[in-house]
Amino acid sequence: MKSAWTRRRPAQPAPAGPAEPEPEHGQADDGPDYVGGWSTGAQANTSALIRWAAWGLLVLGPLLGAAAYLSAPASAGAARPKAATTAPATAGAQGAAGFAQLFVAAYLAAGEGDEAKLVAYYPPATSLRLEGDSGRRAGEQLTVVRLRQTDRGIWSVTVAARISDPSPTTKPSDADRPDGKRDAGTAAAEAVHYFQVPVATSPAGGGASGYVALAMPAEVGAPARIQPPQLVYGPMRPALPSDPRTQAVTEFLTAYLAGAGELDRYLAPGTQLTAIAPTPYTGIAVDQLAIEGEQGSEPVTSVPADGTQLRLMVALRATGHDTVRVPLTYALTLKARAGRWEIAALDGAPATAPARTPHPAPTP
Repeated sequence: MKSAWTRRRPAQPAPAGPAEPEPEHGQADDGPDYVGGWSTGAQANTSALIRWAAWGLLVLGPLLGAAAYLSAPASAGAARPKAATTAPATAGAQGAAGFAQLFVAAYLAAGEGDEAKLVAYYPPATSLRLEGDSGRRAGEQLTVVRLRQTDRGIWSVTVAARISDPSPTTKPSDADRPDGKRDAGTAAAEAVHYFQVPVATSPAGGGASGYVALAMPAEVGAPARIQPPQLVYGPMRPALPSDPRTQAVTEFLTAYLAGAGELDRYLAPGTQLTAIAPTPYTGIAVDQLAIEGEQGSEPVTSVPADGTQLRLMVALRATGHDTVRVPLTYALTLKARAGRWEIAALDGAPATAPARTPHPAPTP
């Protein structure tokens, strides 16, 4: 039976040479045609297979690419993130500061026989020989004024303390002195002392940290004083009642400190502040103003265009419930709207002037 995939090619001119015998009349030619060793049916089948394979690759190409992309992390392993550069450890800073304060307090109050009280902070204290009566002096107003890390897990803590002598004294008080001058010993006792304590810290398990002093406290000098930075404000000048800025800050601070009036009516849109409660004062008096960029003392009675902002400092006296007046200073930002000044911000610190870049001297 003739194959379903076999097709006869059109008759081609016979090549030169001896003619092949014609098939006898009535005899069927069922044999396939051959070209170059391939039958025409097989050649057609191969072409069809190639076409189907090509279409299959076109369809499967995107799918195989997506599968390769998704399976790449699983086969090659997830890319490990680059280790971030770690900053100096500060986990034990707060604990080291508190530990040093406790150590200085115990050290100042310790006397003869109190060596064991210091062992909890500095174990070699067992070999010390303390002198003087226990509790003959005490540290008051202890606070950390400097904290720096000198090595991994090592902190240098400077603690300020005002030392008092609770024991009675036979010396006359300053009030009893005829010249009114302070006694040198009294002045020295009231002065602030500074003690530097080296503290080591390390994990102690359970998420806690352990601390130990590496030496006894060392008394050091006071921190260096620095020159204050230049501020954007002009000099302090009297706050004139006719100045709209004086009126704005007086109304705001009276509501803020003394609870007189609604605070929101003095605030610029978007500013959120809450009056102090309970009210610490019964009234205020604004004494001086320092205005941004203002050097003169000419009176001001007008308000600039809407949206204009101005920074200033306010020096005032607030009267307490005991009728005692105390000085206070506020840094405020004002904003003009509808012909009046409103409070746009209660600044956290006075604004500093931008640093001036020194100009190099001309070359001769």
